[in-house]
Amino acid sequence: MQFFAERRGPETPAIETDVEAIYDDIREGRFERSMALLAGLSSILSGLEVGYEHYRAGYGNPIMYTPVLLSGALTGVGVWASFGSKAGRKALRITSVITLLDSVTGLYFHIRGIQRKPGGWRIPIVNIVMGPPIFAPLLFGTSAYLGLIGSYMRREDAPGGAVDVSMPRVSGLNWKQELREGRFQKHVAAITVLWSFFSGFEAWYSHYKNNFKYKVQWTPVLLTPVLMAAAAASIPSRTIAKKILPAVSIITIADGSIGFYYHARGVVRRPGSLKKWIYNIMYGPPIFAPLLFAACGTLGLLASILRREPK
Repeated sequence: MQFFAERRGPETPAIETDVEAIYDDIREGRFERSMALLAGLSSILSGLEVGYEHYRAGYGNPIMYTPVLLSGALTGVGVWASFGSKAGRKALRITSVITLLDSVTGLYFHIRGIQRKPGGWRIPIVNIVMGPPIFAPLLFGTSAYLGLIGSYMRREDAPGGAVDVSMPRVSGLNWKQELREGRFQKHVAAITVLWSFFSGFEAWYSHYKNNFKYKVQWTPVLLTPVLMAAAAASIPSRTIAKKILPAVSIITIADGSIGFYYHARGVVRRPGSLKKWIYNIMYGPPIFAPLLFAACGTLGLLASILRREPK
């Protein structure tokens, strides 16, 4: 932001001032409404993705309905909380926690599903590739994670630099207060490492099923370790967090957006095209999966803007 500080004045373009204001809001933890809305909208995508994946499996287990229902609930409370309602914020927090717990439960059932396939873990690669997507439930929890941390943020119109003194520090440190002040860069960087691995692994076995028919299918697989390395190195290094992580994150977002185009094109090219769009979305390439990969880049970009935790 030194660039903006040097150029601030009567002649400063309005759009530049707006960008600076958004940047400062994020750095100081004042983006509760934006984060709540982002959590709600991303929940729609993950819910649709889970919905048609479970539809393919015929909803053989009643618990397969829970992520679909929770995604709708999270979308609703996310939009509600984006209006600045305290009740909406509390509802978002509770729904996010329940959704995260459901994600962990889903991971258990997906692991059990792989184990129950012929050969079980004796032929892990085959059964992981052909069985239920092992890390998909954890990716479903991405929007819930955004909703949870967003519920502790300050509103965009909160006074700059304000500190909630009603929250006493526990043993000299209070994570809620750090969230409200935008001091959790290392935390988000660590989450970026985890979710990038989950999403990259999903991309690998999904494209492996298709025998990497197109060279572009290698891009998320190759970008995953790069983003993971940049995010991991950002934990000890402020310089990498500010200079390298945002560049890699933007490339990841772009790659996920391009992947969404290719997946949508794959759906359109199926027999029946848009005349049978519901069927083709159900049984074509997972149309929203690339956007979940792009969400990992969004987390990395967010981490690059936030302030670091006190040592």
